[in-house]
Amino acid sequence: MNDFADKAAEAEALFREEALSKHCLSESHLSYSHCEDCGELIPEARRLAVKGCTRCIVCQEYEEKGWP
Repeated sequence: MNDFADKAAEAEALFREEALSKHCLSESHLSYSHCEDCGELIPEARRLAVKGCTRCIVCQEYEEKGWP
């Protein structure tokens, strides 16, 4: 049982660190110039409209819908 709990705690810690790093990024309002998932250029209009964006529109939609 300890092994399962250890793995769950490790996964939770990784999730928390990722969430905190994204939160800090969005607070600084820095947008990526290229999508973190596909590498395509994020249009300037999107970067200005959505402060702190890190994905293009298509990849953001996939992320929000939980698609791979």
